[in-house]
Amino acid sequence: MAKLDDLEIIESVRRGNVSDYSLLIDRYKHKAFSMIFRMLKNRMDAEEVLQDCFVKAYNNLKSFKGDSLFSTWFYRIVYNTTLSRIGMKKRQIEEMMLSIGEELDFEDPDADTSGRKKEEKELLNRVIEKLPPNYAAVINLFYLEEMSCEEISVILNTGVPNVKVLLHRSRNALKKLIKENNLEDELR
Repeated sequence: MAKLDDLEIIESVRRGNVSDYSLLIDRYKHKAFSMIFRMLKNRMDAEEVLQDCFVKAYNNLKSFKGDSLFSTWFYRIVYNTTLSRIGMKKRQIEEMMLSIGEELDFEDPDADTSGRKKEEKELLNRVIEKLPPNYAAVINLFYLEEMSCEEISVILNTGVPNVKVLLHRSRNALKKLIKENNLEDELR
């Protein structure tokens, strides 16, 4: 059986083959989880947000016009839902502070598992984890998802120049963290 593209799967789901939606879930769950986890830094929250994202995408499939790639449309849902969760968490913490007076071990199954490469990847993931959520998201989208600045601008709902600035700042912040933690030799 030939591999169906996203639009074929969406059309099948729209025609009533609801179980075909699982093909999209299988296609995007690992990368979306990675992005969410890098932003939230909490596995349980990331799993919950991922489920919310797939439910939102399913419920809004009828509004997907195909003007952009499904992945771009879906990652926009992922990014916005994750930002909403971050805002909710911040409010909860503020409320708790007033009334009183979090690991990245997710592994992509396709990842290189050779010893040194795996150690470098885990170390780099721990450093990325320390970045602010928007920096971690843009690093994830650009380097790990290999999206263009144009695609990222659609997801982040901002202009391409702003994405380039954010990417530049994210790289600098990442370099600074690597230097501050004396990890230059370990990540070469």
